This record gives sequence, structure tokens and C-alpha cells, in this order.
Amino acid sequence: MLTPLGDTASRDLLEIIEARDKGCSTIFCSQFAKAGWHERIMEGTISDAILDRVIHNSYSLVIDGNLSMRERHALKD
Repeated sequence: MLTPLGDTASRDLLEIIEARDKGCSTIFCSQFAKAGWHERIMEGTISDAILDRVIHNSYSLVIDGNLSMRERHALKD
């Protein structure tokens, strides 16, 4: 969701999530907090349906730090 999802993309995402709901695992990796997802999925009712299915039975891993992975693992001169 680097760019806001339009109507068609929102509906496609909902179809994928509904097909996988309670049947198999799905991993979402985002640079945006869950609170900002609603704004990125622009269609209000579809956004509510997607977030309800994604967040209800989920685990969140927040990776935070002052150094980026590239800085942390860079070769030292």
C-alpha cells in the first residue's frame, strides 16, 4: 500500500482476504501503522471489511530502531 488503493484494487484485496480467511495464513508487511491503513484503502465499507478480517485474528510484530538494516549490516572500513 505504498500508494492509496483505488476502488478496483480495494475490491480485489477484499476478495483475496475473504478467500484466505480462516483457511490459511496471510502475511502483511507494511511501512504504515495499522491506524493508517484505513486511509490507504480509500473505499470506506470495503476498508472496514478488510481491516476487520486482517486485524481480528492477527499477531503484530513491530520492528523499530534508530539504525536501518543497511547501516547495521554494512561492511566496516
